[in-house]
Amino acid sequence: MFTSKTKCLIIGSGPAGYTAAIYASRANMEPILYEGTQPGGQLTTTSEVENFPGYPEGVMGSQLMDDLRRQAERFGTQLRQGTVTAVNFDERPFKITDDSGDTVTADTVIIATGASAKYLGLPDESRFAGLGVSACATCDGFFYRGRTVAVVGGGDTACEEALYLSNLAKKVYLIVRKDYLRASKVMQKRVFDKDNIEVCFETVTKGLFGTEFLEGAHLLQFANTEQQREFDIAIDGFFLAIGHKPNTELFSGKLDMDSNGYIVLPGTNQQTSIAGVFAAGDVADPHYQQAICAAASGCKAALDAERFIMENS
Repeated sequence: MFTSKTKCLIIGSGPAGYTAAIYASRANMEPILYEGTQPGGQLTTTSEVENFPGYPEGVMGSQLMDDLRRQAERFGTQLRQGTVTAVNFDERPFKITDDSGDTVTADTVIIATGASAKYLGLPDESRFAGLGVSACATCDGFFYRGRTVAVVGGGDTACEEALYLSNLAKKVYLIVRKDYLRASKVMQKRVFDKDNIEVCFETVTKGLFGTEFLEGAHLLQFANTEQQREFDIAIDGFFLAIGHKPNTELFSGKLDMDSNGYIVLPGTNQQTSIAGVFAAGDVADPHYQQAICAAASGCKAALDAERFIMENS
């Protein structure tokens, strides 16, 4: 176990963390960045990214994150593979402990821990995890070539997952709780134009079934109406695309958060409720949750941290 010191500690990778590292490094803050359990964040599980500026032909999510990572490393960011297990924001310099027992004291901290996929909370979700249930179509879709799958959700992510799977699977059910899709018009059109995607509106999943592997789902449609019906669909894969929850458990009781656990930024910059601690990316963004927005907020957090050090040195 050893202790190190830095002007700027970044917790989490992804577009926000790596961009913050690029700016902090170029400002001679010699940042240390903990990449966490999923280096590169959610984009590493995405196939092609079409809307990130600078890639007119699109780019694979994993490649985009590798580019950002190498850029941060090029300017001198110290990348660490472990995870942060404890933080002490009671006094400056702040103190952070990682999963190896090592500690880091930091003049500023940037939190970029992102968000994780939500599940429905069905008992059988955990039972069939890895045996038919997944929260990442681009990670696991390959295993369902020529088979029948279902995607739960009605937003852009759900439509994107359904479209991706439609190019692999024989049939895709899109299970939508409401009577409409929340996705953008262009995504809706793509879904409706696909012959092998069947959209089930006003439908909820009551349970999953199977012996060793997932074999189907129990559905309820048009609940509390004269048309209410319960029916089963035979599926080999069940993909969740119903949103995310911020990865903020580590900071519970230490920073102000909203009712959903997103870190609150009380001012006009990226500073949290504690001076010198900043947040960037999805961990503080319940609205946009786009890679370019995360990257921009990472830039702002690093600039805010640099200014904080100048004003408090």
